[in-house]
Amino acid sequence: MKILFLGDVFAKPGMLAVKAMLPRLVKETGAGFVIANGENTASGYGLTVDTVRDLFDCGVDVVTTGNHVWDKREMLTYIERMQRVVRPANFTPEAPGRGWCVVEKGARKVGVLNLVGRVFMDPVQCPFRAADVELEAMAGMLGTGDGIIVDFHAEATSEKQAMGHHLDGRVTAVVGTHTHVATADAQVLPGGTGYITDVGMTGVTDSVIGLDRGKVTNRFITRLPEKAGPAKGKASVNAVLLHLADNGLCSNIRRIEMVHG
Repeated sequence: MKILFLGDVFAKPGMLAVKAMLPRLVKETGAGFVIANGENTASGYGLTVDTVRDLFDCGVDVVTTGNHVWDKREMLTYIERMQRVVRPANFTPEAPGRGWCVVEKGARKVGVLNLVGRVFMDPVQCPFRAADVELEAMAGMLGTGDGIIVDFHAEATSEKQAMGHHLDGRVTAVVGTHTHVATADAQVLPGGTGYITDVGMTGVTDSVIGLDRGKVTNRFITRLPEKAGPAKGKASVNAVLLHLADNGLCSNIRRIEMVHG
């Protein structure tokens, strides 16, 4: 099985790019399972029931999130009803929703685990310990040839690389999200786990992490509180294609970038 993971889908341009290009990507790559980080699909801040449904309608199987999952307060209620939307598993126990899910697709199952980092991020529980606990809980639902994809939504490169090595040989892949800038280190680690520090963003390339570049730049220069909305222009789909091996690990990982419009 081939698994396609779409990097952070940002605002309307990112959503339009997914709608226009995902069917082509699935056809060209032969992907049998699609995951997308959707925490910024609603105007760049959070996600809504409608944006989640749109992703599912496009062919996405599981939606992961991150630190912006509660930006739209409706998700505090609706995430409990969305079995294929996951939030970071290392949030507090009081947080609604679930940190992982398992979806059956054909003859295989794919488990998707969501974690958020602690370096330069809001205080959360330890993602490394949370990963150990949640993987043990997932084990009873998965067979030898099934896959586990970990979306590690984190800021620091070192923390992401450490997570990759911590889980090497135990999961199919650890893919980094959150920074919106794709990294050039897609690789299969020594134990057989696919890894990339950041998949990148599905959104407007001529921007500052998806936002209007002029307003963001001016805010850095003046230090004045100017709100920057989503950028306009051509959007790129950034993704990785993972080859799920018969032993549940990763035989190949390849970065993909396609421009829409």
